Amino acid sequence: MSEIITLFPTRLYRAEIAEPDLLDEVEICCRTLAEDDEAGRSWSQKHGYPGYTSYASLDDLPWRFPAFKALAKAIGQHVSAFAKTLEFDLGKGKLVMDGLWVNVLPQGGFHAAHIHPHSVISGTYYVAVPKGASALRLEDPRHAMMMAAPPKKAKASRENQPFVSIEPQPGTLLLWESWLRHDVPINRAEDERISVSFNYNWL
Repeated sequence: MSEIITLFPTRLYRAEIAEPDLLDEVEICCRTLAEDDEAGRSWSQKHGYPGYTSYASLDDLPWRFPAFKALAKAIGQHVSAFAKTLEFDLGKGKLVMDGLWVNVLPQGGFHAAHIHPHSVISGTYYVAVPKGASALRLEDPRHAMMMAAPPKKAKASRENQPFVSIEPQPGTLLLWESWLRHDVPINRAEDERISVSFNYNWL
């Protein structure tokens, strides 16, 4: 008799925030920022960041815009639920949002593979996902230790694939542990792909 025991799972949390009015308000705010945030546009251009991001220019969006405040509140409820499934022992501390920023990715834009250092949980709320827009691609975190492992079959199950692409829709919320490497391949849609990303830390 034999058995397969699954160890050390990598968890991805997905939810749909079904609030059309909130989605519309957040989209208006994102597009307004992309037009008005000169510091964000300059940083994006200087650092070769395609499109626009408020990552390095504005760190108080929930204070500036009621829509982002409402979004942050909704995200916080899902982060709490995700943390419970991860069985974190937070002691007297708690998970606190320490960054929330806008991403506007034009046709031909991409986000290279990266992690979110100094954070516990990271995620993205999807605002505009036009037809043909890039999915979020997640990488098996064990890649550096696979050494002589043979490639996986093309039709291998999702949990055995080295990369997994998740296709969101407007209103989708995705959460993952911040060490999970991920990227956004080239956006082949004619319209802009808009999202709001964030980090949570343990304080």
